[in-house]
Amino acid sequence: MKYLQIHPPVQAALAANRAVVAFETSLISHGLPWPKNFETGQKMEAAAQAQGATPATIAVHQGKIRIGCDAPLLEHFARAEGVLKVGRKDLSAAIAEGRDGGTTVSATIHCAAAAGINIFATGGIGGVHRGGEKSFDISADLSALGRTAITTVCSGAKSILDLAKTLEVLESQNVLVIGFGTDSFPAFYARESGLKLEHRVDTPEQAAEILRAQHALAMESAVLIVNPIDEEFAIDWHDLQIWTEQAEMEAATEGVSGKSLTPYLLSRIGALSQGRTLAANQALAVGNAELAAQIAVALAATGIE
Repeated sequence: MKYLQIHPPVQAALAANRAVVAFETSLISHGLPWPKNFETGQKMEAAAQAQGATPATIAVHQGKIRIGCDAPLLEHFARAEGVLKVGRKDLSAAIAEGRDGGTTVSATIHCAAAAGINIFATGGIGGVHRGGEKSFDISADLSALGRTAITTVCSGAKSILDLAKTLEVLESQNVLVIGFGTDSFPAFYARESGLKLEHRVDTPEQAAEILRAQHALAMESAVLIVNPIDEEFAIDWHDLQIWTEQAEMEAATEGVSGKSLTPYLLSRIGALSQGRTLAANQALAVGNAELAAQIAVALAATGIE
């Protein structure tokens, strides 16, 4: 692709068919405050490297899609003001305007697939907002997962969402959802949502075998591997509901909507939890990076036919 600029270590790993894991930048540019955002990005990359995979953090920078960021560029996205939050639909405009953009799940998986990367890790995907049947506030992440053949490792969908409806939309998009060591759909900060899953794996090798079959069948949709947050950092589901309801009422009062809604809600819930959700967010993001790297290494060990 004309607009791709692949970081040399990532290019070398791809050329040698070694494990590569993609990461988004909207988590850094819009999801977490400084300096926790920069620290989280670095820890995610380090977790992937420790498992033998090459990290490829993706962003839009000066009219190019950067597949892999060095530390100064990562810090730029953590500190800079006025960075766009770039979804899949925004990519062409951000490139043509020469803007800097932190890529969301939908944009990142599109760019990763274009670069030949087949594993992506994030904290949690977007989904159907509460009341979405009336507002139609549904994240573009879901349709992007339905049309992108990439494996996404996450801790389910963000707990502020309507998780049951999110799972229904994922099914309608032909996205295969697999629990890693769990039979229940994780709820981001909480280990379980009470929503049961049909498929489960317990090792990276089992996951890799499914991904090989997915590729052999030429499936055009994603595989979503959901990994519960470590028990040490997990937050009670009931507490999350109380904080979310309060944050939603405040958002409605202040007229917050669209792309600004999710960051606003997560920020308010962070304050209401006295910082517990911030620590949980970092922990689950790093844990997902580690698992994604393990799966990528297992997949690279025998290749994809």
